[in-house]
Amino acid sequence: MPLFDKVKAQATQVAQKAQEAGKAGQARLAESQAHKHADAMLRDLGLQVLASRTGRGTSDSEPDIEGLVAALVEFEAEHGSLLGSTPDDEGASGAPVGTVPTATVPTATVPTATVPTAGTPFAGTGSDGADS
Repeated sequence: MPLFDKVKAQATQVAQKAQEAGKAGQARLAESQAHKHADAMLRDLGLQVLASRTGRGTSDSEPDIEGLVAALVEFEAEHGSLLGSTPDDEGASGAPVGTVPTATVPTATVPTATVPTAGTPFAGTGSDGADS
């Protein structure tokens, strides 16, 4: 039964890898859902601040803002910075974070046309320049 043992061992390995992949997928899904919740809180915070700064806020605006900021700070403690990095850090491109990277656009090489000189026949014409 050595063949059966080998097949059984391989099946166990495949099942274990599938289970690990499932757990990794669940973790990514949970992280994605947490970030969607944080995005909603950031939007709500932005709306509350806008309403407050433009005189359209309510008496609950400031406590709501403080509550949202506290919830976002708690999120960052658990999931990492929402800003990606601190303002003093530089991105992978070497540009400060928050700046728009620029690209160098290559210039196209324009082919030059050969202009026939007097006495040189055009293609499709006879040696005297007249059409054949």
